[in-house]
Amino acid sequence: MTAVPAVTLAGAHLRLGRIDALAGIDLRLDAGEQVAVIGPSGAGKSSLMAVLNLGRQLDAGTLALHGVAVAGLGRASRRSLRARIATVHQHHDLVGRLDVLRNVLAGRLGRWGAWASLRAMIAPRQAEVAEAIADLGRVGLADRWRDRADRLSGGQQQRVAVARALFQGAELLLADEPVASLDPVQGAALLRLLGDIARQDGRTLLVSLHQPTLAVQCFPRIVGMRAGRIVFDLPAERVAAEQLAALYAGSPAPTDA
Repeated sequence: MTAVPAVTLAGAHLRLGRIDALAGIDLRLDAGEQVAVIGPSGAGKSSLMAVLNLGRQLDAGTLALHGVAVAGLGRASRRSLRARIATVHQHHDLVGRLDVLRNVLAGRLGRWGAWASLRAMIAPRQAEVAEAIADLGRVGLADRWRDRADRLSGGQQQRVAVARALFQGAELLLADEPVASLDPVQGAALLRLLGDIARQDGRTLLVSLHQPTLAVQCFPRIVGMRAGRIVFDLPAERVAAEQLAALYAGSPAPTDA
């Protein structure tokens, strides 16, 4: 029996103003795959992520997540599907004045109703606290759960964002330029951490990056995008320097680690 793909995107078009952010792309991610999307600024990477996390609707084409066709879903069904997707952004979107624990607990607000969410923020249950701290332990921050989020370093804050995604229980992890604000050493460490966690849990991981060398080093499959189109979709070992040069031709040089 063939496993249901985590993502099936066919003929995807997305227009933002006068720009074709996505120009008829096809993409399939099998459950448990780890894939990096690379390309110059304006290639369509963030637009792709926005479509996959249900933040934007396609103008044309089809999208199915975990075998569920997105088009025509009602509000409740769409919310239920979105709870199975977690996104780690370039800017971690933590609430700085809250402690690390409550930032992690916020990962499950999409699954909880209003009253459960309020209760969890004010008086979380012991089991919820233990689970959140365990997820923090997976990113090396179990001892920082009482600290205010804005007292952590940038790299630590991004790890809290990863722990929040884990606590959400999402099957599909999206990371949109997650290392753009980190130094090369921190960036490589975070990507390896994401890969290790996804592999251990069997989660599907899609990461957009502007650093092609990091992508090739850390991911088994590389999708190259330019001007809203997929230029190549290859195993990392088959991505040649000439292909990378052509992908970024006429664009500012990527900032590789």
